[in-house]
Amino acid sequence: MTDARLKHYGWGREGEGMSTEERDFVLSRYKQKFGRAAFDTIVVPGLEDLALPTPRVTVPASLSRFCTSERYDRAAHAYGKSYPDYVRAMHGDYLCAPDFVAYPRDEKEISAVMDFAGSAGATLTPFGGGSSVCGGVEPRVDGIRYKAAVTLDLRNLNKVVEVDATSRAALIEAGTYGPSLEAQLKVHGFSLRHFPQSFEYSTLGGWIATRSGGHFASLYTHIDDFVESLRVIAPRGVVETRRLPGSGAGPSPDRLFIGSEGILGVISCAWMRLQPRPKFRAGASVRFASFFKAARAVRAIAQAGLYPSNCRILDPAEAYNTAAGDGSVAIMVLAFESGDHPLGVWMGRALECCADHGGSREQAQEQGQEQEQDAHLAGAAGIWRNAFIRMPYAREFLNPAGIINDTFETAITWDRFEDFHDKVKAATERAILQATGVRGEVTCRFTHIYPDGPAPYFSFHALGRHGALIKQWQAIKDAASDALIEAGGTITHHHAVGRDHRPWYDRQRPELFATALRAAKRELDPTGMLNPGVLIDL
Repeated sequence: MTDARLKHYGWGREGEGMSTEERDFVLSRYKQKFGRAAFDTIVVPGLEDLALPTPRVTVPASLSRFCTSERYDRAAHAYGKSYPDYVRAMHGDYLCAPDFVAYPRDEKEISAVMDFAGSAGATLTPFGGGSSVCGGVEPRVDGIRYKAAVTLDLRNLNKVVEVDATSRAALIEAGTYGPSLEAQLKVHGFSLRHFPQSFEYSTLGGWIATRSGGHFASLYTHIDDFVESLRVIAPRGVVETRRLPGSGAGPSPDRLFIGSEGILGVISCAWMRLQPRPKFRAGASVRFASFFKAARAVRAIAQAGLYPSNCRILDPAEAYNTAAGDGSVAIMVLAFESGDHPLGVWMGRALECCADHGGSREQAQEQGQEQEQDAHLAGAAGIWRNAFIRMPYAREFLNPAGIINDTFETAITWDRFEDFHDKVKAATERAILQATGVRGEVTCRFTHIYPDGPAPYFSFHALGRHGALIKQWQAIKDAASDALIEAGGTITHHHAVGRDHRPWYDRQRPELFATALRAAKRELDPTGMLNPGVLIDL
């Protein structure tokens, strides 16, 4: 991590962004897609041009050492990174900015902020890196029950406190950003090896609270798999779970907080299971005549128990959009890694599964350990990997150009996948045309795989109209989400629920479970101050 601060608008840190060449490439694809020589582009206001509302509460003297109502801090904590967040921000709408931001340095200060929020009738929004793409970190005030808003940023809780090399685990504070976490573990020879797309700009606590999906395409797909125990600060007190490799003692208390999105308490630290740093890697890019043939190969690999670290497939249009392919074939990005043993046998068997379904390895890749080690950085795999990491920066100039570019992800069992894919894609394409009057595009890739099904990840591209972007986006989002739920999928595999997915989460979860969750929230957070509107309403 650099010393530069996170942008108040856009992805990453101030001074970072796409190069001119990258911007030109991305825009050329959209010009080609929509038959436009240029786009109607607006200017995004700078930080100094924003009109922030006057704070409804002032920072009390007892909290002044670690709380601030400065312009940057309030603006940078007003939104996450969802499409509506970006649109409202680029129009200078910061009415939702918190009244002040707290940067506690320990649990005592977390509790002090909670006490103040409760007494002031304020909401309290836990904030990791602010990378939520589903409306999960916007402060909410209704003026009746909640009269003010405070955001709690845990970046000062940023240490690996203890490493247990024998059990291969570490106690890590929740505000630790991905790069710092890995740097602190590296000196001990370990890695968490959880690398979501937001890795550089998100924190351990955020990963746990949102059930983040990370580096591994199979076996260890979610942060859940690495949590050994948690310590949570709630308005009613502290919850600390017992550190164990496994337990059959009733429902898991860890599971109550993993994915709770800040509504039950604030995760302050966690014991996390570690992995050895990889010493062996094997990678390949495999081409298929169709996306469904590639998917059948993925199913064979998943059910063979090979557990690749990466097994993503890109449909032809997805591959073309990222320059990983020419648009005529689907591509599989396949990789294995280990801190213990060579991987030739695993890769060989996976390539046999691919060949059984018509897959052919990229000819530029040769056999041999040296080439295998770097194959994930070469050819189509390397091109797609770079595009994947750089994609979020594109929104900074695509949104002002009136382009609606967003994603949604889900999971479905293998027996329903092909029909599911076609229904969801068709419903989203129809919605784009109806909402914008211009034919758009929907592409698909896999992010994670399981023996019983994949996690398809859809991207949609539409030419919107300034003044109607959020309405158009919402119409597309509604149609896609309705199709997901009606066809039996989940509203989210790893992006979390937030507020954007709430209507469909309400339909997906059993109602009696919702009642039980409300009861848990009432017990842990009696005034309902923590992140209201996310997951449930009291």
